[in-house]
Amino acid sequence: MVTNDKGIVGLKHDIAEEVCRLAWAGNLNEETKNDLVMKTIPGPKPSFRCCIYKEREIVRERIRLACGQNTSDNPDSDNVVQVIYAACNECPLSAYSVTDNCRFCLGKACQASCKFDAIHPGDVRMHIDPSKCKECGMCAGACPYNAIVHLERPCKKVCPVNAITYDEYGICKIDESKCINCGRCIHSCPFGAIGSKIYLVQIIEAILAGKEVIAMTAPAIEGQFGENITMASIRKALKELGFADMVEVGLGGDMTAAYESLEWTEAKEEGHKMTTSCCPAFINLLKKHFPDQFRDNMSSIVSPMCAISRYLKLTHPDCVTVFIGPCIAKKSESRDESVPDNADYVITFGEFAALLRSKDVTLEPVEEEYQEATIFGKKFASSGGVANAVLECMMERGERTDEIKLRKAAGGDECRKALLLLKAGKLPEDFIEGMVCPEGCVGGPSRYKTAQEVMKARATLLSKADGRKILDNLENYPMDKFSMHRDGHMDPEMTKKVLK
Repeated sequence: MVTNDKGIVGLKHDIAEEVCRLAWAGNLNEETKNDLVMKTIPGPKPSFRCCIYKEREIVRERIRLACGQNTSDNPDSDNVVQVIYAACNECPLSAYSVTDNCRFCLGKACQASCKFDAIHPGDVRMHIDPSKCKECGMCAGACPYNAIVHLERPCKKVCPVNAITYDEYGICKIDESKCINCGRCIHSCPFGAIGSKIYLVQIIEAILAGKEVIAMTAPAIEGQFGENITMASIRKALKELGFADMVEVGLGGDMTAAYESLEWTEAKEEGHKMTTSCCPAFINLLKKHFPDQFRDNMSSIVSPMCAISRYLKLTHPDCVTVFIGPCIAKKSESRDESVPDNADYVITFGEFAALLRSKDVTLEPVEEEYQEATIFGKKFASSGGVANAVLECMMERGERTDEIKLRKAAGGDECRKALLLLKAGKLPEDFIEGMVCPEGCVGGPSRYKTAQEVMKARATLLSKADGRKILDNLENYPMDKFSMHRDGHMDPEMTKKVLK
């Protein structure tokens, strides 16, 4: 797990593992859930909070999330990302605070600079009234001793869309009308007060019910578990868990790139600017914060995850599709009813590891080989990978790409900047590749190791991929039998161009 989050994430996944063990045994009920609470926090002394009663309440909420339920404080929420109220505390109410560096000087430049009467002398130093402070920062700039510091909450600081505020008691609040479910806040909270709903129990129930459950592994999975764990290794472990099979979503990257490349060609001829459609957090950013650009400029093609889900639902009717990746926002994508036949469930790499442990299955090197995606589809996981695959398709059709101007926006701030330019009609580039995570999917919030470790292992694994071409690869799949458009409509003419 990511090193600086090991304790917090470890608790979450330990609970998920135990919940899964109960689900496999068909023994998950209120009584066994309560037993799990007592087993996790036996007492009499607390381990990480003020008292065992608070710790037990936090574990209860973690169990609710592990069962795919809302936290008890958010019963009507539709959001994938949720706040555990009992875990949220100890963060400063005021964003600005006076430190011991305050000399209690006669000048009181800080007080003079405040236009809201929020700062006054205390007993030994100046004091800021959080109920009056407007967080303008004038006092901090005026202090000659730099004694006033900006203590921005970690969760609020990393949110790229300013969706996080807090109430008068200091409890974190997520504005669901703004939240893009990117998950950056989850791993930034030092108290583990923010989490996402987990759907492992529902997957286990489907397997136990005898349904054909098929895993779809994100391109970013290569390298997450080391350079010796190949796609074939992961496929073998998934079958041991009870999955019917596994397909790498890099193949969906090939599919998406082929169809988006046709849109790019047409858009370039018309002088129309476009954005890519693969990063769900970027799509949520468009939908909620740039609705006109979502309508007018976003690609109509589905994400690689959806492409593979539709392919599997065509070739394996009534199957249950499960995406495994580093992305929290994919969970929200799978619930988007405007995009039919998408993944039924989404789990993260850490949740996948908990599922493996719950049935005592280990990932091991294997001799067999497995590859369905091109190297371009596999590289969708890195910033620039989507655009490079699209350009490759255009070149495979014999088109020129040297005149295309591309903006690779990686990270929430860069994505917003690019979309603001697009909205203002001042974007110099022709196309935007948007990825809310700075390093692309390999740097997603739920990666299993650090981005650097993953990239090193990926380099070894990807070096072994063959050199098949994208359009040639797609000739092996029934692209004319399912839709590649978000709304589900068939487009025979576009498919003919892809398969030509």
